[in-house]
Amino acid sequence: MEIAKPYLMFLGDVHDQLAAKTAQGVVDWRPDWCVGQLRLPGCKADCGLKDVSIDEAVKLGAQTMVVGVANAGGVLPEHWVAEIVTALEQGLDVATGLHKRLNSIPEIADAAARHGRKLHDVRFSDQAFATGKGTKRPGLRLLTVGTDCSVGKKYTVLALEKEMVAQGLDAAFCATGQTGVLISGRGVAIDAVIADFISGAAEWISPANDPKHWDLIEGQGSLFHPSFAGVTLGLLHGAQADAFVVCHEPTRKTMRGVQHPLPTIQQVIDRTILEGSLTNPAIACVGIAVNTQALGEAEAERYLAAVTEEHGLPATDPIRYGVAPIVAEILKQFPR
Repeated sequence: MEIAKPYLMFLGDVHDQLAAKTAQGVVDWRPDWCVGQLRLPGCKADCGLKDVSIDEAVKLGAQTMVVGVANAGGVLPEHWVAEIVTALEQGLDVATGLHKRLNSIPEIADAAARHGRKLHDVRFSDQAFATGKGTKRPGLRLLTVGTDCSVGKKYTVLALEKEMVAQGLDAAFCATGQTGVLISGRGVAIDAVIADFISGAAEWISPANDPKHWDLIEGQGSLFHPSFAGVTLGLLHGAQADAFVVCHEPTRKTMRGVQHPLPTIQQVIDRTILEGSLTNPAIACVGIAVNTQALGEAEAERYLAAVTEEHGLPATDPIRYGVAPIVAEILKQFPR
């Protein structure tokens, strides 16, 4: 899948910043690919880009309008269709990571055909996956897991890739979600894979490699989330993780979109080791990544210090403080 750049990021009229996490992820890690953002009236998200119209974006050189939102069920609101059609009519391709296929909407499919534009459904892959086998394969793999959805699993592995490469390690980011695919140019949206093939898709994205090579695999969902635990478990088994990092947001009381309370960090560590040992009995936790965005500086430092002491593992905010402590723990447990 070759998606033409640069991008116009379409935020629609989403009701909070987290709903625009796809756009925000691309902006944070590939800002040079973005010419601006398009927001409809009532939009509560802002990725910090210049607000532009479709016409203005075209004049700035945009090649693709990316529908940069994520919502429950991956639906495309009907009132967004006209904006997508306009983008196609003005010469832009359109990419989306939603579950709703663009070609399944007659107005969009017709506009794309009439104007010779490409439609990219990033969530769907043409790759045929085998079922997972669980056979030990060479290479090292790290997976991020979470106490909830949308707690920083993708940002953590991207930060780890940057730091590990800077330290001379052979490491590569493996995308398992639509935003990651847009950032990396390769990967598979695990939550769109038929259930029987989730672990096989994880094996495909992190295949046998040099014994010292690290595949850094973007985690999805949470083993404790009643909606998404199935995806999380299949990914854990297929990743055959040697190491994992627990990602956590400390101000949440219930899991996103449901009324279930958040599990503790220790519960996630214990469950991940229990379930992950099916395909890698030596699986080990190497750190805790905490999203401290809602905490003040002093409060964040106290919280991270307490988590470090409680679990005997480095705890850090990958964006605020970097991931060097976690990389040090990786090197401690897995010497070069």
